[in-house]
Parts: sequence; C-alpha cells; structure tokens
Amino acid sequence: MSQLPWRHIAVEGPIGVGKTSLVNLLAKRFRGTKVLEDADNPFLDDFYKDKRGAAFRTELFFLLSRYDQQRAIAQGDLFTELIIADYSFPKSRIFAYLTLEDSELMIYNRLYDLLHETVPKPDLVIYLQGNLDTLLRRIKKRGRAYEKSISPQYLQELSEAYSHYFYRYEETPLLVVSTNDIDFVNTTAHFDQLVEQVRNAQKGTQYYVPLGS
Repeated sequence: MSQLPWRHIAVEGPIGVGKTSLVNLLAKRFRGTKVLEDADNPFLDDFYKDKRGAAFRTELFFLLSRYDQQRAIAQGDLFTELIIADYSFPKSRIFAYLTLEDSELMIYNRLYDLLHETVPKPDLVIYLQGNLDTLLRRIKKRGRAYEKSISPQYLQELSEAYSHYFYRYEETPLLVVSTNDIDFVNTTAHFDQLVEQVRNAQKGTQYYVPLGS
C-alpha cells in the first residue's frame, strides 16, 4: 500500500453525499488523522425548524467551531502525517450565503475574512456530488433526528450553491466525484477505483464520473 501524495485532504459536498464515510475509509486505509466537523451545534435543531434568528446563531457557532479545528490543523505537522477532513473552511461561507439575511451576512463576512487569513489550505479538495434523490435516500438511511426536517428544496439549493462555488474554484487541486452510481462504502472495488483517482489527481480540476457496477 503506497501512501497518497497529499498531506492535507478536505472532502466536501452537500448534506448526505458521503463526506464523513469517505474520510473514515481513507483514514483507515492510509492511517490518516481524521478531522470531523463537530455537528453538535446547540442551534441546529431550531434552524431546521425555521425559528427566527436561528440561522445567524447556527452559522456563527459553526464558523468559530471550524476555525478552532482548522487552527489545530495548522499547528500540527503536516509533513509527517496525513490529515483528512470532512469539510473545508469555505463551507462556512457557502452555507451563510444560503441562509443569512443581507444585514447578518455583512457582519458574518467581516468575521469570516479575519479568520480565513490564518486557516491552512488543503493540498487537495475532493468534492462529492449527488443528485437530490441520492442525497435524500442517504439522509433517510442514516436517520439523524435533526435532519428529518430538512426540506428537499433546501437540499436542492444547497447542492446548487456548492456547484456554483466549485465551478470557479482555483485555490487548490480539485477532484470532482459523481457519487450517484457508486457505493464506495459497501463496495470495495468502487472505493479502490476512487482511491486511484485521488492518488493521481493533478493541479487544476479533474472530474470522475464512474459508471457504477
């Protein structure tokens, strides 16, 4: 088993697409250190129930939580261990633009810009895509209580926001993976094929659209 040519990988994509599952698999195979987003946000339930002001509190809490984790990454030794995260810091802004009002966004962006300057960039971003049916099916399967009230409309808007962001993304090498027709969690061959795509990723943007089994 040869190691990956990357020291810091971030896996991105909309809710339910399989980010954490892929991180777990990669970390297990390559003995990497996982950085999993802390989903224990006390305002998340109110946000999904559409309570007034909950979006701003939710996004600020996530922003500061992600910043703390990313600073810990920056203080680690990226040259001697593989770091694999199930999000990248710009995720904060993607969600904020989708959920916050203009006045809230003005405050949020000022804080984001201050924090973003000191956050390490990953060596590779893996952007997992899935259509709405795929995302809804996977969310239902994992059965998280607070996700039961996620509307298909919100999920579709989130997917479109991710697509818009990564369409012009140039900060790091980017591997875009369509996950509709593969099951890398339960099918070893699918995971092996995906690993080869990760291993051979180059500068710029590459697309991986597997045919499935």
